[in-house]
Amino acid sequence: MKNRLEELRKMRGIRQEVLAADLDVSRQTIGSLENGRYNPSILLAFKIARYFAMPIEEIFLYEEEEP
Repeated sequence: MKNRLEELRKMRGIRQEVLAADLDVSRQTIGSLENGRYNPSILLAFKIARYFAMPIEEIFLYEEEEP
């Protein structure tokens, strides 16, 4: 799953450390999310969406896998 987390964070001038603290996760979690190495729990996805005041679907981009 791709996401726009890094783009949104940088557009708002928010450092990874600040976002991590606001979401109560580690900076490494934010880095892993931004690099696509980690998919968030549904709870964290909702927290991120609420933080940016956006629908989850505008932050996390689900792509169907080919059969």
